[in-house]
Amino acid sequence: MINFLADLAERGREAKPRSTGRTNGRNGKREACGDADKTMRRPWPDPPDGAAYYGMAGDIVGMIEPHTEADPAALLIQLLVGFGNTVHRAPHFMAEADRHGMNLFAVLVGETSKGRKGASWGHIRRLMHAVDEGWADERIMGGLSSGEGLIWAVRDPIYKTEPIKEKGVVVDYQEVMTDAGVKDKRLFVIEPEFASVLKVMSRESNTLSAIIRHAWDRGNLRTMTKNSPAKATGAHISIVGHITSDELRTYLTRTESANGFGNRFLWVCVRRSKYLPKGGGLSKVNSTSIINRLREAVGFARKTNEIVRDDVARQLWWDVYPVLSDGKPGLLGAVTGRSEAQTARLACLYALLDCSAVVRVEHLRAALAVWDYCERSAAYVFDPAGTAEENPQDQTRRKLLELIQRKGGTVAPRDVRGQFDGDTEQAETALSRLVSDGKGAWNVTHTGGRPKRLFVLKPKEPKPKVRISADSVTSGSGTSGTGSENAKSDDAINAGNRAAEIAVATEREDESWSL
Repeated sequence: MINFLADLAERGREAKPRSTGRTNGRNGKREACGDADKTMRRPWPDPPDGAAYYGMAGDIVGMIEPHTEADPAALLIQLLVGFGNTVHRAPHFMAEADRHGMNLFAVLVGETSKGRKGASWGHIRRLMHAVDEGWADERIMGGLSSGEGLIWAVRDPIYKTEPIKEKGVVVDYQEVMTDAGVKDKRLFVIEPEFASVLKVMSRESNTLSAIIRHAWDRGNLRTMTKNSPAKATGAHISIVGHITSDELRTYLTRTESANGFGNRFLWVCVRRSKYLPKGGGLSKVNSTSIINRLREAVGFARKTNEIVRDDVARQLWWDVYPVLSDGKPGLLGAVTGRSEAQTARLACLYALLDCSAVVRVEHLRAALAVWDYCERSAAYVFDPAGTAEENPQDQTRRKLLELIQRKGGTVAPRDVRGQFDGDTEQAETALSRLVSDGKGAWNVTHTGGRPKRLFVLKPKEPKPKVRISADSVTSGSGTSGTGSENAKSDDAINAGNRAAEIAVATEREDESWSL
């Protein structure tokens, strides 16, 4: 049995001394060929929590991981982005008056060009090609250079008004189609050299940044350029870029960080996970079962409209929302400023992979685990000195944890308000932050009046494991686990999940995700 997540955790613990060098035959000295930047004070982020590998996403990554040098996080993120684009615009959730589709933007950041970013995309593209050949052949493109060019790839039909003449005299006008436009408004943009995109955006009058921001927000795109008549409605655009951390820090300007460009992307640190001199054996793995499951999820998602949450997921969202909404200062805060919306989109994607139109708590926990890794990746790239770890907020967090431990691990907000100048509301927000970080949970007791909320510190537990059976590597029978925290079989929980979805759908209210 291959213990996938245990291997990941071990690599995270051995980030610095891991075997990422080669011996010089002449002098016997070790030459670095890893990704660590010796000038950095902040260590490379630990791998994502096991909750990120929930369900089918974990099964797919677990199938590919033994046979590639790519980072599992790179496989996971590109799978989610690709799946979100394939399903088109129908599935969505509402945040007040704003409609959020399943399109994501992500950038894989490696310390060097040896991070196997391209290899990771190759595996995901191959899988998605088996699910939707037309999309993989026609709707995956690269070469971002201008906003007008991006619109052109998803343009509506273009009409021109021409005169109708009789005997040389204009008697009327008619609309004539000069371009048929693009019927399939899905577009997956892959940019292996994302630094080139950032350099293009720095040119005066270039509209690419503004159009990319609009593409994340909504599907209606146009410019006010006189000589560019093309526009797009209902476009569904996703973007994946690859870049090194040095290039990113050099070319992502303060302006693009502050104007909202940066926080529309998930920033994901990736590096080579292992050495496979002979290559992997993925071609020998029977992936039919996985492909059929993924094809079923895509078909389900395309028939889905609004996605909502069940009661348990809604309660967890309320608990973590203050933390997600609590912005960070400086450049790091600027590039992580859409944490609520990013997490909600991720949660919906995990639900759709489960063929569910209802976000359950396991979907939200998976999304939170992904966002946590993206946030830590952003901290590594945009706050290399680690100054965020030294601020008063983190000192307060540490002292709060120590106080909770002294009080036996269970406290009410009023029990710790002394840490916050007697402000119970601030104390409750700080405890919610600990819940988001996985340090504890709320125990809510309904008393007839205002519910009684107690924070219960979580004991240290081993991380959940995704196991890949030896049989699955040779026969393609699938993985023996789902990647969820309890690793329950699909057959055992399927009936309960469907019943819960029916109950939620019956009581479905006109709700929106507060962002």
